[in-house]
Amino acid sequence: MSNWFIRIENLSVHIMTAISMPICSGEKACSMPSSCAIVLRNVSLPEGRVADIGVMDGIVTHVGAAGGPADRTIDCTGLMVLPAAVDMHVHMRGGSQSAKEDWASGSRSALAGGVTVVVDQPNTIPPITTPDALCARVFEAKSHSLCSFAINSGVTFDTPVKAMWSVGAMAFGETFYAPSSYGEAITPEELTTALREIQSCCALATIHAEEIASGEDHDLSSHDRLRSCSGEVQAVRDVGRCNTVGCRLHFCHMSTHASITAAAGLGSVEVTPHHLFLSREQFAPEDTLGKVNPPLRSEQERKNLWGVWDRIDIIASDHAPHTSGEKQVPFEKAPSGIPGVETMVPLLLAAVLEKKIPLADVIRKTSQAPAELLGIPLAGFAPGNRADFSLYPKTAVPIDPDMLHSRCGYSPFAGLPAVFPRTVILGGDVVYDEGEFHPGSPAWFPGKGFFPR
Repeated sequence: MSNWFIRIENLSVHIMTAISMPICSGEKACSMPSSCAIVLRNVSLPEGRVADIGVMDGIVTHVGAAGGPADRTIDCTGLMVLPAAVDMHVHMRGGSQSAKEDWASGSRSALAGGVTVVVDQPNTIPPITTPDALCARVFEAKSHSLCSFAINSGVTFDTPVKAMWSVGAMAFGETFYAPSSYGEAITPEELTTALREIQSCCALATIHAEEIASGEDHDLSSHDRLRSCSGEVQAVRDVGRCNTVGCRLHFCHMSTHASITAAAGLGSVEVTPHHLFLSREQFAPEDTLGKVNPPLRSEQERKNLWGVWDRIDIIASDHAPHTSGEKQVPFEKAPSGIPGVETMVPLLLAAVLEKKIPLADVIRKTSQAPAELLGIPLAGFAPGNRADFSLYPKTAVPIDPDMLHSRCGYSPFAGLPAVFPRTVILGGDVVYDEGEFHPGSPAWFPGKGFFPR
């Protein structure tokens, strides 16, 4: 028996103890369900009718006229009640990067933005490319996260794909077809081999698709030029050619309408709020707060991206905080990445209030579609659904970075209108209410290949 297998055995025991109930697999989350009965009264459902929602043991038990006693009743008159969001693209940092963010601060930021499930990406330090590292990451998250979570596996030339799948990886990637902060690129040959292995597990591969040209990276315009729109399109096509076995693909943070069009038939597509709401013209040329991969595009390209809104499957934040000190350096030395988990849904709801997009689309792209893609239980308004909800007022406020909860302390969205939740419910427990956090029962969602030892 190898040393890493023995260590997995030991880590599995710690994980089971932390979760406080038998480890499960497939579509069931690992958590301790709430015993509290809660009723949400006067909820305006997406189809237009008003109903009461009863919750017990972390699931929706009743939708309709008021029934049964409740330990807590919340009147939702005048509020937008949404199934809480699943942000399937975050970088929660931690460890040696805790100055940027850790699970405690990042999960607070998620809850305060109406997100109750996050999927952590594997380009951590050290990267999540071994079973040891993945199990340790699960234990770290379970020890400190206030929200539910899943952990992805990295993809390198020597990642033991099947072993990662068996210890609970939710998906594989983001897989870097071009390098980014803390992420090394994989060659086409290596990607072809990796996709074959991932497909053999019936797992999902998530792809960071970019093509990088040579040149000086000294401002937002040159950053856009070096990681061009046309290069992103070409990378999508190249990845499609590498997928010789029909592996399920998900393209992360698509930043152009043309790349979304190119991805049609190849896999699902994800877009970030920063590519929808920000353009490089909104920043001073050398403002590093706008430096991100893929880059912020032109104002015209930003508008074009809204033009393919109906083709976007999922909105995810690519929450990637760095410290202010790391950003306050010459442009070429500054890391790419911006915080966004707390502002993702609030920005979209402001667009709903402005009648730019339907509320049903926000629910679909931030909650239902990512849950379906990942294979985790849906949050929603039907009996048996996961009882994760966010309650929002119908008024927008300007984003104030000082009011956000990410450790990095800044936001490129400062001043934009947003609708922040008043109350957030996770597994039937009120975990955020009027700016105050309360204990809950967050869950670890392992991938479908999880095999407890």
